[in-house]
Amino acid sequence: MHDYKVKTKSSLIEYLTHIGITRTKSRQLLRHRAIGVNGKEVKSLDHILLEGDRVSISKDKKDTEKVPPLGIKIIYEDNVLIVVEKPCGLLTIATDTEKTKTLYFQLNEFLRLRSPLAFERVFIVHRLDRDTSGLIMFAKNEKIKHILQNNWKQVEKRYYAIVEGTPAKKEGVIESCLKETKTLKVFSGSHSVVDLPVGRQGSTLREESKISKTKYKVLKPGKDYTLLDVQLETGHKNQIRVHLADIGHPVVGDKKYGAKTNPFKRLGLYAYVLSFKHPITGKALRFESKIPKIQ
Repeated sequence: MHDYKVKTKSSLIEYLTHIGITRTKSRQLLRHRAIGVNGKEVKSLDHILLEGDRVSISKDKKDTEKVPPLGIKIIYEDNVLIVVEKPCGLLTIATDTEKTKTLYFQLNEFLRLRSPLAFERVFIVHRLDRDTSGLIMFAKNEKIKHILQNNWKQVEKRYYAIVEGTPAKKEGVIESCLKETKTLKVFSGSHSVVDLPVGRQGSTLREESKISKTKYKVLKPGKDYTLLDVQLETGHKNQIRVHLADIGHPVVGDKKYGAKTNPFKRLGLYAYVLSFKHPITGKALRFESKIPKIQ
């Protein structure tokens, strides 16, 4: 059961739209007698709400605590967003060769099976690389997705990274322009803008290299490996992995970007902090997860 307090007079449909529920979903909820006002079932989306009214939305709670497939742990969930812990080795979204063994597919399947009448699904807000584990957020409707993405620069994103060797500086900022090769390997290069040919009429598509910025701080130095706290100022594909390799300290297990060792049989990168303002209430939310135990 989700419960909301009305602040200003409006119709029920206007209020539901304001809190992120689409008109289609509102009609579905009404049809399944899942909406109440002040403890009583309502029968019309035109019902007038007054300041102080309580709107309740019922959902089938059966299997709410059930863990989704592939060991996905739900950290936080409400009516418009969900934060989960992605395991290492799982894609965020589908590729040409893999459609179902993805976090996106598994979460949608979990929500569908958990509450068939809720008609819930998730929308991609950001991504983590296949071999990066940790906190990731999804929206539950397209409006919330766009709100979160449009304010993405205000989201705090921190990672634990275990790297080879120890950086000479205890903390620093790495900045470069990231580009990608035809074999999908990202590298740092000079800033450039190129016109790529598209279509048959000689038209072109302008492509600009992506300026990227990564902050790091040494947390625990060691003889062979060092634990870093890494904060993303921007968020581009493979950014942390490329930048740490650029300063001569690749993430352990990252053969693609020059790592020579793989002591944990996985990539030593974990997204441990997500901090942002709730897209509807404006409340500050901060989620922090402990570094996973690596055998």
